Amino acid sequence: MSCGVVYLVGAGPGDPELLTLKARRLLGEADVVVYDHLVHPELLEMTRPGCDRVFAGKKGGGFCKPQGEIDEMLVRLALEGRQVVRLKGGDPFVFGRGGEEASALAAAGVPFEIVPGVTSALAAAAYSGIPLTHRLHNSSIVLLTGHEDPAKPGASVRWEDYARLNATLCIYMGVRNLETIARRLRDGGMEPSTPAAIIQSATTEGHRTLLGTLENLPALSAEHAVEAPAMIIIGDVAAYAQKLAWFDPSRHLAHVP
Repeated sequence: MSCGVVYLVGAGPGDPELLTLKARRLLGEADVVVYDHLVHPELLEMTRPGCDRVFAGKKGGGFCKPQGEIDEMLVRLALEGRQVVRLKGGDPFVFGRGGEEASALAAAGVPFEIVPGVTSALAAAAYSGIPLTHRLHNSSIVLLTGHEDPAKPGASVRWEDYARLNATLCIYMGVRNLETIARRLRDGGMEPSTPAAIIQSATTEGHRTLLGTLENLPALSAEHAVEAPAMIIIGDVAAYAQKLAWFDPSRHLAHVP
């Protein structure tokens, strides 16, 4: 029996119409689709009859399957000769653990391909009218994870250092630690009045954008009970959402034929 192939595919940020053409083709050819919680249900309808669909995501911070089990499952399915799509929200190589899964496949000698997807920072900003770069304000973007407890000793993200970059900061998975992150950025010298935004459920029917400043964004998040998935954007360009926001979820619901 010949070995199958595993495709690590980015599903994009939520709107199913942001899926790439290659991803759509692979979904229609797959024997098995292993998908995450944030994958839009309409994408699973693109699979062919008889395709197995396996949920391997997480919700509310709780893993359905440990990462090691997911890695082993992908290897096993490929060794059975099956064509596998590992469908991941956003982009598989941007805070998506795609590197871990690709490493496991490579170690087992399993052929694989990476199919990029629209990552949440780019989509959340675009749908909220925030240009992540602007020649009058900044020329760099930093993608950060806020999942790690910023107060723990030896934390890998030194927030004070990022406060001095004059870059737009895009923070994934940072809602729970937002108050501490904001404080450490201020401690690093970032002005409390720096424009900031938090965007929940970007590009979907639940999309909403809260605008504030570095100082008051944690309070806004708590007041409006913001929950994951949410993207935090900090920098002068966040203020552009006041005049460039265009997305109305009630009028732009995607329907993929």
